[in-house]
Amino acid sequence: MISVHLSPPHLGSEERSLLNQALDSNWVAPLDPQVDAFEAEVAAAVGAPHTVALSSGTAALHLSLVLLGVGRDDEVWTSTFTFTATANPVTYVGARPVFLDVRPDTWTLDPGILEEALERASRRGRLPKAVISVDLYGQCADYEPIRGLCRRYGVPLVEDAAEALGSSYRGRAAGTLGDLGVYSFNGNKIITTSGGGMLVCERAEQAGRARFLASQARDPAPRYQHSQIGFNYRMSNLLAAVGRGQLRVLPQRVEARRQVNAFYREALRGMPGISFMPEAECGRSNCWLTCIQVDPGRFGATRDDIRAALEAAGIESRPVWKPLHLQPAFSGCPFLGSGVAEALFERGLCLPSGSALSPAELERIAERVRGCRHRGTRGAP
Repeated sequence: MISVHLSPPHLGSEERSLLNQALDSNWVAPLDPQVDAFEAEVAAAVGAPHTVALSSGTAALHLSLVLLGVGRDDEVWTSTFTFTATANPVTYVGARPVFLDVRPDTWTLDPGILEEALERASRRGRLPKAVISVDLYGQCADYEPIRGLCRRYGVPLVEDAAEALGSSYRGRAAGTLGDLGVYSFNGNKIITTSGGGMLVCERAEQAGRARFLASQARDPAPRYQHSQIGFNYRMSNLLAAVGRGQLRVLPQRVEARRQVNAFYREALRGMPGISFMPEAECGRSNCWLTCIQVDPGRFGATRDDIRAALEAAGIESRPVWKPLHLQPAFSGCPFLGSGVAEALFERGLCLPSGSALSPAELERIAERVRGCRHRGTRGAP
């Protein structure tokens, strides 16, 4: 039985108080006071012009593509090293995802590969309809060159900051670095509404249209009239109340996750064959998950040996994201790169990173990892 989870929710007293307010007001359906307040408070916290609270981060990505006019037979380019939810919405609108490799020093979208691909696509007259850049495990991509390239070629940029609320790039908040941005408040994220997401927009008309589409595209008429196809994507008033309470402790949650990361780095310092996901100098990560790379030849055990030993002790860990170009659901989709993401996947492991982990739990995890050394390997994962 798992007793230490990878990234569990961390709730406090504020959430209960605000949730009770929502219940006492009898506003439990989508829209109304808590949703409005949550949108305004997130916008203020990250310096965003406009935000729209939605049922999930995936819904926010879907709506971002709809707002950009992405449709059938278009291409949308994105990092291959991410969760499938980044690319799934591309298929919802009938477009085709194209996967790009990452840089080994950031694990995020490689601007050099993007530049070469955009140059070739421009010569062919076949530019992508959008680029989705992913902030991985809390670390922002290198947006200065990425944004510059997208602007040079006139390609809209969507920032998938699902894992990165509370992170920053050159002083700007994650989620505000593209033409549109996306947060997730899933149960495993740094703050949660149990399920939910947020779309960040630069222009008021984008936010207005997103709200319209997310509310079943109901026309402003006394009867139920619909001239367009819409979606049931708006956030519940109850979940927004939870999110407001969570948002109030976001800085503390970020600091706690960074302290967890710092603990692991110190506890495993000097262990041959163990290295950590680098933190880019151009940003500050929320350290949503702490990830290591395991060299079995030097450590004496594989990534999966460590995972199995932790599981036997009731401790949850998981391999890093399997690159999307290797996923059966996306077989046949183009991939541009040299295998960096594949190499990271083969040796990468996410360690428990919850903001409520106790010192005793952290030490037990580190001891289990250290104890795997020289136990013999089971071969490549």
